[in-house]
Amino acid sequence: MELRHLKYFATLAEELNFNRAAARLHISQPPLTRQMQQLEAELGATLFVRHPRGVELTAAGLALLDDARRILGMVNQAKDRAGKSGRGEIGRLDVGIYGSAILNHIPRLLLQFRSRYPDVQIGLHELTKVEQIQALREKRLTIGFNRHVSVEPDIMVETVYLEPLVVALPSAHPLAQHKKIRIKALMDEPLILYPNNTRPGFADHVMAVLRNEGIAPRVVQEVKDVVTAVALVGSGFGLCVTPEAASSLRLPGVVYRPIDANPPPTIDLVCLYRRDDDAPILAAFLDTVRKFRPQAPEGLV
Repeated sequence: MELRHLKYFATLAEELNFNRAAARLHISQPPLTRQMQQLEAELGATLFVRHPRGVELTAAGLALLDDARRILGMVNQAKDRAGKSGRGEIGRLDVGIYGSAILNHIPRLLLQFRSRYPDVQIGLHELTKVEQIQALREKRLTIGFNRHVSVEPDIMVETVYLEPLVVALPSAHPLAQHKKIRIKALMDEPLILYPNNTRPGFADHVMAVLRNEGIAPRVVQEVKDVVTAVALVGSGFGLCVTPEAASSLRLPGVVYRPIDANPPPTIDLVCLYRRDDDAPILAAFLDTVRKFRPQAPEGLV
């Protein structure tokens, strides 16, 4: 028995007329008649009672019709799922996240992807750079987002966005009266750095930006994450240089100001994935990543 037999049978069972069924199938009547005779011979049962003006289903035909419709439906579903999978429209995407980008840019990017591919399951995993690379190699991760990632032979690193740096400072600080803050103005200011557990990393980048301007940073606190750093700013412990995405954190007593420089200092947001990964779902996600246009957070004033 072939799928063609079931398709022809189901069509004839719906039309109950060989001429109409043949027309729906875009074939002539004799081939349809032969196919039904072959099916009946294979099953050893009469499926139709022939009348001068049409046909009528027998008990065996009625029993087969339910199964035929279910099988044909499953085949159509399988074809549809295979096509969607081949286009990256279904499946699972495991995304590694880390740092301040999860506060603004990555959620916007994921929202854009989900609007295009609502049937894709997305799993988020908070991992450091080293952990993301290991997870990619072990195929526990499809793609990761991070900063300052070195190129590896088996890992592709692609820049998503060069994100401006901003200064988080207490709202009562004299520098908060300025719309923008010059880097030189940070001379002798108490600074809060993060993260303190991934080196080299963002903290080292901030130190380099300041030293390039001739500033010897006065670091008073080093903490693990951006939320803690900004919370300490709100408590008056000092100022913090952070990517603009952090300005989505609207904590009491904290304001954010852009840095007045030409060009303004930035930090890279990159995605990383296996060089040999040709999965359609990754290709679909990368298409969204490459079309992504970040927006400055509303908290940046």
